[in-house]
Amino acid sequence: MEDHDNAAGAGGREEIKSLKKDELAVDETTAMSGPVNKSGKTQPSENINQSTGGESENASEPSDTIERVAPDLTLILIGDPASIEIGPNNIFLDHDEQTNAEQFSPNLYNLCGRHVCVVNMLGLQTKEIPLNQGFRAFVFLLPNTLHSSQYSSGVQWLERTFGRGALSHLITVVTHETGETCESALKELKTNTDFNEKRCHTCNRSMMDEIEVVDLLEKINVMVSENDPQSCSGLMCAEDREEEGHLEHKSHEKERKDLKTNEREEDKEDASSETKDDTGTEVKQPENMDGSTTSGGKSEAKPPGSSPNQEKGTSDIKDISTIKDKSWNGSEDSSNTTSRQETKLFVRLQLQQTLSPADFLQISEPVKQHHVTSEKELAHIFLYRMLMLDYRARYIPVRQDSPEATHSESIRDNESTENDFSDLDALLSIVDKDLTEQTRVHPIDVQMAVFHCSDSFLKQMMITKLSQCQYALPLLVPDPVTMEIECPLWTFRQITKTWKVTEIKDGSNTVTMKSVPACKAQTPLVSFFRLGSLSVSKSQLINTLINDRHNTFFHRNCPGSTKSRYLIDGVAEIAWYCPAGKPNDAFNDCIAFCNLRGDALSTEKQRDILIEKSSVNIVFVASLQENQKNKAFISACLKSHKPLICLCVDSCNIKAKKGIYIIGLKDRSQADVSEQLKEIIKEVLSSLDGPSLKPCFQLEMMAEVSGIRVDESDPACQRGKSAAKNMMHLFTKDNMNVSKIKHEFLPCQGDLWHKWSKIHKELYNLRGHIEKEKSKKQQELKTIRQKQCDASCSKLMELFIESLSSLPLTDKQYFLKWIQILIDDLSTDELSSVLQSYDKKWSEVLALKNKQNKSHLLVKKQTELEEISKNLQSATFGLEHIFREMGQIYEAHRAIEGESRHTDWSKYPELAAQLMISGHPMELMDGDAGHVPLTWISSLLEEVIKKLGDQTVFVLSVLGIQSSGKSTMLNTMFGLQFAVSAGRCTKGAFMQLLKVSEEMKKEKDLKFDYLLVVDTEGLRALELEGNTTLHHDNELATFVVGLGNLTLINIFGENPSEMQDILQIVVQAFMRMKKVKLSPSCVFVHQNVTDVAAAEKNMEGKRRLQEKLDKMAKLAAEEEVYSAECFSDVIEFDVQKDVKYCAQLWEGSPPMAPPNPGYSESIQEVKNVILSKASKSDGITLSQFRNTIQDLWSALLNENFIFSFKNTLEIAAYRKLEIQYGNWTWDLRSNMLTAENQLYNRIENGNLNKVELTYLKEKTSKTYEEIKTAMKKYFDENREKEFLAQWRGRFETKLKEVHDEQVRTVKRKLDEVIQQKEARKKLDDKKKEFEDKLLQKSKELAQQLKDKAKDEEELQKQFSSVWSDWVTEITADIKPVEDIDLEEDQFKILQELGFEPILINESKTSGSYKKISSVGDYSDYVILQKIKGLDETSESEPSRDIVENYHHTSILGTYVKKPVSNFWKYTKTFFRYSSQHKSHCALSCHEQQQIRLLIDKAEKLSLDSIRAKPVATRGYTSAYLQEVAKIVKEKVEKFQSESKCTVKKDFKVDLLLYVFYKAEILLLDSQEEFKMKHDPLTYLTNKKTQYYTVFKSFCKGHLSAVVLAELICEKMKASIVEAVCNKTAIGLAGEMRCSFPAFSGNRLNLEKHVLKSLAEKEDFDDFITYIRNPRSQTEAFIKAEVKKYIFRDHKDETVNILKKNVDDVNMLVRQALSTATQNVQSQGGDIKMWLKEFSSLLKDELTLDTFSSQNFSDINNFDFLMEALKKEFTPISDEIRSLSLNKLKESRLKPDEILIDQLCNCCWVTCPFCAAVCTNTIEGHSGADHSVPFHRPSGIKGWHYRGTVEFSIDFCTTNVASDGSFYPHHDSEEIVPYKRYRTAGPEYADWRITPDESKLAYWKWFVCRFQDQLEGYYNLKFQERGEIPSEWKTISKCKAIRSLDEMCE
Repeated sequence: MEDHDNAAGAGGREEIKSLKKDELAVDETTAMSGPVNKSGKTQPSENINQSTGGESENASEPSDTIERVAPDLTLILIGDPASIEIGPNNIFLDHDEQTNAEQFSPNLYNLCGRHVCVVNMLGLQTKEIPLNQGFRAFVFLLPNTLHSSQYSSGVQWLERTFGRGALSHLITVVTHETGETCESALKELKTNTDFNEKRCHTCNRSMMDEIEVVDLLEKINVMVSENDPQSCSGLMCAEDREEEGHLEHKSHEKERKDLKTNEREEDKEDASSETKDDTGTEVKQPENMDGSTTSGGKSEAKPPGSSPNQEKGTSDIKDISTIKDKSWNGSEDSSNTTSRQETKLFVRLQLQQTLSPADFLQISEPVKQHHVTSEKELAHIFLYRMLMLDYRARYIPVRQDSPEATHSESIRDNESTENDFSDLDALLSIVDKDLTEQTRVHPIDVQMAVFHCSDSFLKQMMITKLSQCQYALPLLVPDPVTMEIECPLWTFRQITKTWKVTEIKDGSNTVTMKSVPACKAQTPLVSFFRLGSLSVSKSQLINTLINDRHNTFFHRNCPGSTKSRYLIDGVAEIAWYCPAGKPNDAFNDCIAFCNLRGDALSTEKQRDILIEKSSVNIVFVASLQENQKNKAFISACLKSHKPLICLCVDSCNIKAKKGIYIIGLKDRSQADVSEQLKEIIKEVLSSLDGPSLKPCFQLEMMAEVSGIRVDESDPACQRGKSAAKNMMHLFTKDNMNVSKIKHEFLPCQGDLWHKWSKIHKELYNLRGHIEKEKSKKQQELKTIRQKQCDASCSKLMELFIESLSSLPLTDKQYFLKWIQILIDDLSTDELSSVLQSYDKKWSEVLALKNKQNKSHLLVKKQTELEEISKNLQSATFGLEHIFREMGQIYEAHRAIEGESRHTDWSKYPELAAQLMISGHPMELMDGDAGHVPLTWISSLLEEVIKKLGDQTVFVLSVLGIQSSGKSTMLNTMFGLQFAVSAGRCTKGAFMQLLKVSEEMKKEKDLKFDYLLVVDTEGLRALELEGNTTLHHDNELATFVVGLGNLTLINIFGENPSEMQDILQIVVQAFMRMKKVKLSPSCVFVHQNVTDVAAAEKNMEGKRRLQEKLDKMAKLAAEEEVYSAECFSDVIEFDVQKDVKYCAQLWEGSPPMAPPNPGYSESIQEVKNVILSKASKSDGITLSQFRNTIQDLWSALLNENFIFSFKNTLEIAAYRKLEIQYGNWTWDLRSNMLTAENQLYNRIENGNLNKVELTYLKEKTSKTYEEIKTAMKKYFDENREKEFLAQWRGRFETKLKEVHDEQVRTVKRKLDEVIQQKEARKKLDDKKKEFEDKLLQKSKELAQQLKDKAKDEEELQKQFSSVWSDWVTEITADIKPVEDIDLEEDQFKILQELGFEPILINESKTSGSYKKISSVGDYSDYVILQKIKGLDETSESEPSRDIVENYHHTSILGTYVKKPVSNFWKYTKTFFRYSSQHKSHCALSCHEQQQIRLLIDKAEKLSLDSIRAKPVATRGYTSAYLQEVAKIVKEKVEKFQSESKCTVKKDFKVDLLLYVFYKAEILLLDSQEEFKMKHDPLTYLTNKKTQYYTVFKSFCKGHLSAVVLAELICEKMKASIVEAVCNKTAIGLAGEMRCSFPAFSGNRLNLEKHVLKSLAEKEDFDDFITYIRNPRSQTEAFIKAEVKKYIFRDHKDETVNILKKNVDDVNMLVRQALSTATQNVQSQGGDIKMWLKEFSSLLKDELTLDTFSSQNFSDINNFDFLMEALKKEFTPISDEIRSLSLNKLKESRLKPDEILIDQLCNCCWVTCPFCAAVCTNTIEGHSGADHSVPFHRPSGIKGWHYRGTVEFSIDFCTTNVASDGSFYPHHDSEEIVPYKRYRTAGPEYADWRITPDESKLAYWKWFVCRFQDQLEGYYNLKFQERGEIPSEWKTISKCKAIRSLDEMCE
C-alpha cells in the first residue's frame, strides 16, 4: 500500500513512532504546530480562525511546549481504580497519581496525533474538575466483576455533580483480564435504564492493545459528534484512515504523487505569505483553516472532503464518519493555474466542513436580509436564504455595518482637492492600488462552492430550491481536484416540472396539463456554446428566451458579477421553459436549455456530451472565418446532423440553410435577436423528423453516458435504491394501479382501519342497552384488530421494515428518498388524470348550482363528484401511507397481544422515532380515516423521549383553507419539506421536530429544546364537500388549536365568504380552549396581499378583521354557552401585533414565475414574531405533548367537547399538588403533636394551668412559616406553575385553615386536660398525704420485720395483710367511684319511650339490631301506604329509574313521555307485573337510601353527642343516654314527616339499641379513665407494688437515698413507658406517612389501596360498608394496615424505633440527674430542692407524680443519690427497651388515630349515580367540582329500571355520553337526559363525570364475583336489561386490581 502522507494530521503509525522529540515545534502564539517534512524540519502552519485548538504533527514524544497547547479533547476517568492496571505501557493512563488536574497524554498523542488530556479521578469522585473548552467525555471504568449498583451509584454521582446533561457525555468501559469475556457484566449493565449499549466498550484492564484503544477513541468521537455536531472533534489514527480509503481512487495515486512533487518544488515560493493570482494581482496567502497538512509540508484548505460539522475555533480532529468522502487535502494540478485560487476561495468562504441538512434544518439566528459584513458568512447566508425561497440569495453584498467602512472597490478619498486631479499619474496610481486589493467573490462561485461542500442530501435540497427559484441547475460539474466530470442526477430527483401543452385539434386549441419528474421529462434540449472570449453575454441572451424578467442563468451584467471566477467554467447548467398554455407563450411545449459555461474549446468532454444529447446546438462565436479551432468545432457540430445556429458577434449577416442558421449580432438589439432565435428554434423543433432527431432528451439517460461520473453511482445511494426497487418491483411486476397497490399491500389502513375508526367513534355515542352495545362494539373492534393482525405480514412491509432496521444511517436516508421518488413516479400520471376529472366535474357542479330546475341533474353530478373524490383518495400514495401501515400493524398487534418487547412489530415505534428525530415528518392524524391512532402516537413519542430525554418543545400549529399555502409557508419559514404540490395536499396532520440551536436559546432566551411544527390539511377541503365538512373542520381546528402553544391562522386572499368561514371555525376552537382552561396564542397571516407596504390599507384590513373576529366571538359564545363580547375576551390578542400581511408567493404567473422575494421577507417577519412569542413561553415537555394529544382526541370523540375534555396534564399537576399539600399538612400536624405532647406533660406536672391560642401559634410559627415559604416556592418555581396558579389561593387559604384548626383542636384537648386536672384536684392534693402515710407505715412495719428480711414469702404475706387496712384507714372519709350498668339504663330508657319489654328483649336476644346499618332491604321495617292511582293491591310506586329511548319497542317509547302514574300502569302491564315482585316494590331505591342515611345520621349525631360529654372528667350519668335517645327519636320523626314511609316499632327499637351499642364502647372507656384518675381506691391499689418495693428496702436496711432512688424509678417507669409510646406513635405515623405506599400519596392513592384491599379479602360485608360508608371502611383499612405494619410486616423496624425513643428518654433522664445534682450542690440545697429541680428538668418530657421529701430529709450526699438512681434506673431502662409492642395500644397517642386524622380530613361526597367517592384531598373544595377517576355500575348503589327487578349495570361515565335519560329522584315525573345530568338537582350539579368508555375492570369483576350477594342484598336481579355482559365474566381478580393502577396513573 502506498504511504498516504497527505492524510490530514498524520502519516502511517510506523511513521509517527519514528519521529524524534526535537523534530516537533510548537508556535506558542497560535498554539499551532506546523507539519514536519521529510528532512525533519518544521514548516509554518497557519489557521484561518486563529483558533487555539490547532493541530501539531505527530512525534514519539511531545516537547514541553505541548503541555501549553489547549487540548483537543479532555477525558475524565471515573469509576473503580481496580478496573485498570496502571503502568508505563498503559496507553490510556501511565501513572497512578490521582488528581483533578489535566495531564497531557503522550501515549495517546503518539497513537493518534491529537492533544488528549486525561484527568485521573478514579476513586476520587469528590473534587471539582476544571473543564476546559475541549472537554468531551467521561470514561466510566468498571471491572468485569461489577455489580449493577456500582454503575447506578456512579451515574448518580455524575448526574448530581454535573447535572443530567453530563450523562450524554458518558461512555462506559468494562475491563477484563486476558482470556475473560464480559458477557455477564454487559447483561447486568443492560438492566439499568440509564445504560446506553452503543456507548459501551470492553478492553483488557492493562490497556496496552492499540486496536482496543483506537476503537474506544472512535466510539468517543461518535458520541461527541452525536452530542454536539457543530463542535465535533474526531479522533482517528493514520492506519484507520488508510483502511477507510482516504484517497479517493487508486487511479489517482500516480497523479497525486506528481502533485506532491510539484508542491515540494513550490514550497520555496510559498514561504512568503503573499503570492499573485493569474491576473498578476497580489493576494494574501490563505491561512490554513483546520491545520491539515500534506506530506510536503504545505498547508492546505480542505473544502468538500474535510471534517463535517466543525465549529469555528475548535481543532480539526478528523471525523471518522466522513473519512470515505472524497479528499480535498490539497493535491494541486500543476497544469491548472486556477487551482490555488479555488483553494483560496474555499478558505475565504470558511467552507472547511462537509455541510448537511442538519446544519440548516434548525432554529438559528435570523438571516440577514440585505448584506453581510464578512465573506465567511456568504456561504451560509446563501444557503439559508435559498432555503427560504429568496432568489436574491445568489447575490449578497459584503458591506461593513459601520458608516465609516466602505466596500473595497469604492473610491474612499472624498477629500481630494482640485489640484489632486491635475496629476493623472497620481490618479492612475490610486487605481492600480485598488486593483491590488482582493476582489469580491463571484456569486456563482459561492453557489458552486456550497454545492461542492455539501453532502448529497443538502445538494438535492439546494438544487430543488434553485429550481423553485427558476434558476439554472448544474448538469455537468467538473471536480475541482480531479477534474472528473460528474452529473449530479440525484439532485434533480425531487424536482417536478409542470406545464400545459397547446395543441390544435379539429381547428381548436386543446390545452393539456403535464406534470412530470424532471429526471423523466422527455423534452428537446437546446445547448449553447461559446467559442473564445466574446463581448456579448451568452447567458443573458438565453434568459430572454426563457423569462426576460428573470436571470435564470447568471451573467456578467448581474449584480455582484466580477471577472474573476474559479468554479463555474466547464459547468453545464440546465433550465426548462414550461409553457402556461397561453397565447403569449414563447414555445408551445416544454424545452430544456443547456448552457456550457466558459470556452467550449477548452471543455471538450462536456461539449461533446451536450452536442450528442442536444436537439439544437447554438454556438456563439466572434467570427466564422478567422479561427481554425472555431471552424473545426463547427464542422464537428455539422457532422452530428443536429440543427446548428451560429451567432456571430462581429457579423451582421443572416444566413439560413437546411439545418444551419447563421445570425449576425452586430448592430442588432438583444430583443430582436431573441425574437428571431425563438422563431428559428420553434421552426427547427417543429420540423425535426427521423429517429436521430427526436426531441427525446431525458436526464435519466445521462447515467448511460460514458466518461462521466453520476452521483447516483455512490455505493450508499445504490444500496438505498436497490432496497427501494425491491419494494417497487412488487408493484410493477403486475402493472398494478395505485388503488390496487394500497388494497393489496397496505390492507391494515384501508377499509379495516376506516371501519374500526367509525365503530370506535360510535362507542362515545351509544344507544339502547348501553353496556351490551358497548361490549358488542368492543368485540367488533377486537375482531377488526385480529383481521389486521392476520393481514399484517405483507411482503411490502416486510421489505420496508427490514431495510429500515438493517441499513446504515446514510443508506437508510437514501432508501427513504428513493421510496418516495419511485412512488411519486408511479402515482403521478394516475393522480393527474383523477385531478383533471375532478376539476372538470367540479366545474359542472358549480355551473348547475347557478341554474334553476336542475336539481335532479345536480344530485347526479354531485354523486359522480363523490365517486371521483374516492378515486382521488385511492390514487394518492406516498411514504406516509407506509408509515400509517406501520402504525396500524403496531396498534393491531398491541391490542391483541398486549405489550411485548421481543417481536418485530414492537420495534416499529423505535424505528419511526429515529426518523422523527432526524427531521422526518410523522403523521399525527390520519386524514383519510379522520382518526388519531393514539396507541401508535403515544408509543412513538415514548421512544422519542427515550432517545432524546423528555425534551421541552414549543408546539407551532397552522390552520387555513385548503391550498392556501400553509405547507409552503412552513417550508419557507423553516426550510422544511412538507408536500406542497396541488395533487398532494396535506391530509390530516403531520408533526415534525426542529432543533433549536444553542445560540438561539441564549440570544432569544428560548426555554425549549425543539420546535414541534404541526401541519394540517386545509379547512373546507373539496373532497369533503357534501359530507360532514363543518363537523370535520371544527374537530380538526379544535384539535390543532389545543395542541399548539401558538397557532398560525393562514388567510389566503381577500374572499369575504372564505374568510368568514375560517374565522368562525377558529374562534369557536379558541373559545373551547378557553372553557377547558387551555391558553394558546395565535398569529393571523394574511397571504397573497397585493400591496403589503400600503400601511393605510393594512390598517383598514386589520380593522375589518377585528370586527369580524368580534362578531364571530359573539356567535360562537351563543353556541358554546359562554360570555364573550369580543375576540379578546376569548384569547389574548392584539390586532396590531398579531396580524401579519404577506406578499403573494409568485413574482408573475406560474409555471415560469420565480418566488416573490417579498414573500420570503414577509414570512421571515412572521417567523420573528413567532420566536418572540415563543420566548415568553416555557413550552411543554414531549410527555406532556403526548398526554395533550390523548386528552384532546378523547374529548373530541364525544359530542360535547367542553364537557368531555379531561386535561391529563392539569390532573397530574393537581395530584402532585395534593401530595405536596399532604406533606405540608403532615409537617404541621407532626409539629403540633410534639407541641401538644410537651404541653400535656407540663399540665399533668402542674406547671401549666392555662393555654392561650397566641401561645400555641407562637409555638408552631417557625414550622408554619417554613411551610408557607416552601409553598410559595412550589407555586412560583414549578414548571407547571401555569396550571398551579388557578389553585394557589385555594390551597394557601386551606393551609391556613388547617393550621388554625389544628391549633384550636390542640387547645381544646389541652383545655380538657386542664379541666380533668382541676376535677381531680382533691385527689391530687391528697396524694402527697397518702404517700407520706404509706411511707411512714412501710417504714414502721419494716422496723418490726428486720430479722425476716431474707424471707421473701413472709415479707409478702405480712405486707399484704396490712395493706388493705392501710388503704381503708387512709380513704375512710372518701367516697369511691361506683361501677355503671349501661344495659339497665338502656332498658329503662326504651321503656320510658313506650316500647314493650317483650319487643326489647326479642331484639336484644336476636342481635338483629347490630346489623341494621348493613341491611339491603328495609321493607320489613316499614308500614306500607296505599298510593292513589293503583289498584287495590299493596304495590307501591316504582323506585328511582333509568329510562332509555328504545326505538325498537314502540310501547316503551310512548311510556317515556307519559306522567309517572300512567307510566307505572303501562309498565305493570308490559312486564306482566305479579305478586312475586311485591317485596321488591315495597320501597323504592330512593326510600331505601333515605333509610340508610337516617341510620348513618342517627349514629353519627349520637356518637358526637357522647364524645362531647365530660365522662372522662366528671363521670357517667344516664342523662347522656337519654339525650342520645332523644336525638334518634327526633331524626325518625323527621324522616317520617318528609317521606311517604311509616317505620315500625321494630325499626325504632333496633335503631336505638344499635346506637346504644355503638356508644357503649366510648362510655365504658371514658368511665374507666375517670375511675383511674378520680377513685382513690383504684389509685392506691395501683401503688401496692411500688410501696412493697420500698417496704422491702427498708427491711433490708437500705439507706434513704437508695430507697428514694427505688421510689423515683418506680414512679418514672410508667411515665417513661407513656412518653416512649407517644413518641413512637408519632414516629411510626410519620414513617408510614412517608414510606408506606397507601399513605404516602394523595386521597386518590389511598382510595386505590382501599379498593385493592377489599378485592384481596373478597368480603362482601366490607364492600357494602365501603359503598354505604366509605369513611368508616377507610378508617378500618388504616387501622388494619397500621396493625399489620407494626406487629407483622415491619415489627423489627418498629422495635428499633421504640428502642431509640427509650434511649432518647434515658439520655434526658441521665442529663436531668446530672444537671439537678450540679445545681443543688452549687447552691447548697437540700433533698427538697433536688426533687424540685429534677422534676422541672423533665416537665416537658415526662408526667411525674409529686415526690415527697418528708421521709428523706436525711439525704445530703447527692452524688451517692445520683449513682443510686443510675443503678436502679438501668434495669428499668432495659425492661422498657424490651417493652411489648402491645403497649402502643394503651398509649394516649396512637399511630392509627394520628393517620386517620391526617388522611381522612378530605372530601367524602359520593356520586349521586354510583356512590363513588370524590377523591379530592381537600375537604370542602369550593370552586372545584367533585370528581373521581373510577366510577361504577350504578346498580351497585341499587339503581334499577323503574317498576322492574332489573339492575342497572351501566356506568355513569358511559351514560353521560349516551342518549339515555333518568329520573333524578324517586318521585320525579320528568326525565333528564344523561348528557344534561347537571341540571337534575344540586347533588348532580357539582359533579364532573367525564366519559371514559367505562374502562375500569374492577367494578365489573366485583359485580360478577358478588352477583348472588348483590341480588340478595337489594332483592333485584341481573336480568334482561341488567344482564351482565359475558366479557365481564372473563375479568380476573388480578386484572381488576391492575386496572386500578392504570386508572390512577
